[in-house]
Amino acid sequence: MRKIQRALISVSDKAGIVEFAAGLAAMKVEIVSTGGTHRMLASQGIPVREISDFTGFPEMLDGRVKTLHPRIAAGVLAIRKNSSHMQQLEQHGLGMIDLVCVNLYPFAETIRKPNVSFEEAIENIDIGGPSMIRAAAKNHEDVAVVTSPEDYAAVLQGLKAGNGALTREELFALARKAFIYTARYDGNIAQYLSQTQDDPLFPANVFLNLEKISGLRYGENPHQKAAFYRVGGATPYGVASARQLQGKELSYNNIVDVEAAWNLASEFDKPACVIIKHTNPCGAAVGPTPREAYAKAYAVDPVSAYGSVIAFNRVLDASAAEEVAKLFVEAIIAPDFDPDAAKIFSAKKNLRLLAVGTNAAKPTDLQLKQISGGMLIQEQDNLLLGAELKVVTKRKPTEQEMQDLDFAWRVAKHVKSNAIVLVANGCTLGVGAGQMSRVDAVKISIQKAQAASKGAVLGSDAFFPFRDGMDEAGRAGVTAVIQPGGSVRDPEVIEAADEYGIAMVFTGLRHFKH
Repeated sequence: MRKIQRALISVSDKAGIVEFAAGLAAMKVEIVSTGGTHRMLASQGIPVREISDFTGFPEMLDGRVKTLHPRIAAGVLAIRKNSSHMQQLEQHGLGMIDLVCVNLYPFAETIRKPNVSFEEAIENIDIGGPSMIRAAAKNHEDVAVVTSPEDYAAVLQGLKAGNGALTREELFALARKAFIYTARYDGNIAQYLSQTQDDPLFPANVFLNLEKISGLRYGENPHQKAAFYRVGGATPYGVASARQLQGKELSYNNIVDVEAAWNLASEFDKPACVIIKHTNPCGAAVGPTPREAYAKAYAVDPVSAYGSVIAFNRVLDASAAEEVAKLFVEAIIAPDFDPDAAKIFSAKKNLRLLAVGTNAAKPTDLQLKQISGGMLIQEQDNLLLGAELKVVTKRKPTEQEMQDLDFAWRVAKHVKSNAIVLVANGCTLGVGAGQMSRVDAVKISIQKAQAASKGAVLGSDAFFPFRDGMDEAGRAGVTAVIQPGGSVRDPEVIEAADEYGIAMVFTGLRHFKH
């Protein structure tokens, strides 16, 4: 690349642009600029030439047309080592542009504003900007393209080191960023326009923008490569936005389990603790404090809790940390950790601590599941109950049973189907997860709970297709059941419940988790 002699600057986001332009001017680079950018630079005493002076043509149509001009396009796209290109520039009296610094109208930010009109969104579609960026990126062997304020300092440093020129590697890296930038921008526009169709939730096309957070040591198994991404351009939330405070690098399986743990812990308003193994809870409880919630959850299945992932929905204090630190766990996620708790955990160097922040809002984006050659997309399962609960047995649940049924139902929503959850006093006693037969899931939950099943309540993520599950529950001493209902054999199941004196509630809503 030759030494940069002329730069075109036109930015919507003006952060750092004065300092960048001043750095270029100090290297004797001529600066050409547009509208508001020109006014800002001129007001700071930076020598700058207005775009209309450079093109010989005024900005027009309320600024819609200002850089769409042959003097701009030719000055950017001309290949310097192509003698024919150079002759054509000379023939038409056109000068070269060696650096293009452009960022675009804030389309994504505009459409996120409440009650934004379609007309306002359309006016924030940049036309000249993407054209200049793409032209410079295409001709990156001769032209530097800068699209982010984050790169200003590095570009100035590179120019100083290169006596006014950038290396081929630096130019290519900037061009690659530029094409990613315009692709993301166009994707946002295409997605927005697609959602104005008859089906805004599931438009004809879906455009994904994923930004790499980090590489991972491996995937589900050591022979599988993997990486961790976040949704680009979205407001950060959830596990992808969590700060890792200490510990080893997160593995693929760690992240999957942390997500499951955090989602379940976020279901509860009271202080809650969830202990996860292979995405299913081996213990979950609420209590007056995080420490008491943990103690209840841990007591459910101490064997499975070894090597688990744990989530809390409250800031973790030293009292809870003292108890959790006695157990070997892979990772702990919580809104935050107070200084004393963090100090206690610091002795366990490999333990991963994740602070996800205090915003526990449920996700509203779509769920994507890849299949061979395609993708399944659905809404998040953010509903809990149907229109109303319906008691279908002769006996109604007691107030305590209703509280525990609510708890069991929230947990069952996050357990792999077929899912059965036994609960007493705001704590799981036994979980039957991922079984092919619902009655087997009942048997497993009872086996896990052992004698504690007597007096417990039961949550089932879907209806009972036969009365056999109710027979198993009744013989084990279960006193109340919550389930969606809707089976053709509901009358038989209700009859079985009445025989055992079980109170049964229908929710009218299923919670399969495949």
